[in-house]
Amino acid sequence: MTPRLLLIPALALLLAACDIPGLGPDPRIAQREAEGKAIGGACRYAVRGIEECYQLNPKALKTAVFEGWREMDQYMRENKIEGQPTPEAKEEAEDKKPATAEKKPAPAIKPAVADKKAS
Repeated sequence: MTPRLLLIPALALLLAACDIPGLGPDPRIAQREAEGKAIGGACRYAVRGIEECYQLNPKALKTAVFEGWREMDQYMRENKIEGQPTPEAKEEAEDKKPATAEKKPAPAIKPAVADKKAS
């Protein structure tokens, strides 16, 4: 064999163990996925539904948000952790409670008094 033919496999072996800059995954994509997972986990801990989380964070990757929400949900169920609603959610819940508590029960209907027949 000629030295040129041996040079090709040797070069391939050297490059196989080398990280060439620019050929790896884009760090911005990994960062967006990590942020989406964090947003989803935070939404689950704040007792928000996944749809509300999507509406509040339209620029986040929906797949990453869902994955983070699902992971946090599983973690909270396994460790029996209760979520912490946001202050706005607490106020909304309090506003709804008095409205239902103020309803008074309907008065009982009295039976109609039968007219006495004069015989």
